[in-house]
Amino acid sequence: MDTIPLWEVMEQRTECLFCSLNSKLEQAEVESSLGGGLMEPAVRMQVNALGFCERHHQQLLGQKNRLGHALLLGSHCKDLLQKLQDSAKGANKKFVLPFYFGKRFSNKRSNPFVHQLEALSVGCIICRNVHYHLQRYYHTFLHLWKNNPAFVKLWENSNGPCVPHSARLLCYGQQHLSPLEAESLANSVLALLKAALTRDEADLEYFTQQFDYQNQGRPWNECQNALERTIKRLRGGFTDEE
Repeated sequence: MDTIPLWEVMEQRTECLFCSLNSKLEQAEVESSLGGGLMEPAVRMQVNALGFCERHHQQLLGQKNRLGHALLLGSHCKDLLQKLQDSAKGANKKFVLPFYFGKRFSNKRSNPFVHQLEALSVGCIICRNVHYHLQRYYHTFLHLWKNNPAFVKLWENSNGPCVPHSARLLCYGQQHLSPLEAESLANSVLALLKAALTRDEADLEYFTQQFDYQNQGRPWNECQNALERTIKRLRGGFTDEE
């Protein structure tokens, strides 16, 4: 996958730098999953091992490549069936299902099977790859923030990160910066986050006032999306277009 230039994303002044990067990474991974490498054994092995989460299955369906999607899922199901069969064999007579004739077995006896099913249902190759690449961007950000004054100026004039990405950025800062640098970054993130939330709160108030009959015909002043924007500020999920 081609590298997405961090500097260029910063210059777009999106609502959250890391949400935007996440969105771009996610889209690239979705497109490549049903792209030219679809039939490569290495790709099949990774998909068989992890599968896709529900969110990314929906995005894959949006790619309009139902044949490619079905081929990947068929291979994944075959691998899943083999794993379930091996699990049952390995447990021998000690293995029992959680329910039998309406009676629940003890948690201790049912745990191996339950844990196996849980392990087979939580993986996602796209989530894993996006997380891996996003980690690299955190490190790149910290390097530029420490060493490039022009980047710092660009950052200080940005909208900052959403609340979840603020926490993750500061966590990386604590791990890889000196105490003084980490404190400086925390102050910078807090200032940007407070400014963004202050704007969101004011826009939300204006938004609610628009439903008062006395304000009928008053311009929206770009507050139509105040509710959606604030939700994403608090929980993440901005796309690279926002």
